[in-house]
Amino acid sequence: MSATHPATRRSGPWTTAMTTLLRDRAAMIALAGLLLIIAACVLAPVYAEDIAHTDPFQSDVAATVMVHGQELAVMQPNDNPLHLGLTPLAPTWHPSAYLLGADSQGRDVMARLLYGGRNSLLISAAATVLCILMAAFVGIVSGFFGGVVDAALSRLMDIMWAIPVYLFAISLSIVTISQGLRIGPFTIRSDNLLLPIGIIALVYVPYAARPIRGRVLTLRRSEFVLAARGLGVPRGRILLRDILPNVSSTLIVLAPLLMALAMLAESALSFLSIGVQAPAASWGTIIQDGQGLIYTRPMVAIAPGLAIVLTVLALNILGDGLRDALDVRETSRRRG
Repeated sequence: MSATHPATRRSGPWTTAMTTLLRDRAAMIALAGLLLIIAACVLAPVYAEDIAHTDPFQSDVAATVMVHGQELAVMQPNDNPLHLGLTPLAPTWHPSAYLLGADSQGRDVMARLLYGGRNSLLISAAATVLCILMAAFVGIVSGFFGGVVDAALSRLMDIMWAIPVYLFAISLSIVTISQGLRIGPFTIRSDNLLLPIGIIALVYVPYAARPIRGRVLTLRRSEFVLAARGLGVPRGRILLRDILPNVSSTLIVLAPLLMALAMLAESALSFLSIGVQAPAASWGTIIQDGQGLIYTRPMVAIAPGLAIVLTVLALNILGDGLRDALDVRETSRRRG
């Protein structure tokens, strides 16, 4: 009886999915770009303190800076014929001196961009995790138990689905930002990042719960689940051992796509002053800061806008790569 060589054994479904993903050049480039953006934002204090030597949250309209041996005022006279008013310093393209210029309060735009990115990435990532947890609970319970439970949860999701996302988010934000949020003995202040995280996670639950519910409905009618029920296996064990592991691929595919949506929602809320509150910053608040400078110093608004575009694009490309890779995993499971 001949033994099978290890190299000829069939790879597991997760190994197959990982191999497929690693071969996807676009997904790998997107992942590398995303990791680069995250690393740059994490190192924001290093840039602000050790390279630019500036406080991105401190207004300083009377500051001066040395650029190529020339002393320049951060707030300079306007270019109009009468030279009335002041205009922030244009981008110097020098890392140690207002690389992307200054905003209307004399703050370093590059330093604020990195600090703002930390909040934007943190809020979108945390909201994604919270949204997936809530959506997974709703989708799995609804799809697995069916009946009255499914009908009640489905109608609740339909009601939330019927309300436009941004209108729903804006309504919740206005209520909570104005007076904070009290949960029993605990009070969440209006400037706490937990508020935008919770709001963004909540409004996207219906969008994630529906595909999860559909996947669970399919699994509930599968042969191995029916066999487990026939053998008298408890429902809780079926959920943990059979349903949840098979839903994991759907959750993984949803994660980067939900994070991209969460980032857009956070930027929109912050731009409207009902998201991240001062003195904290996010890419949305920086775009708002640059709104009045769009004709004189457009880089103040363009830089965070470009950061949002690149991050969302990377997340969507990565999500497409994960979907394609995990489709192969599903195919391999069915064949196995």
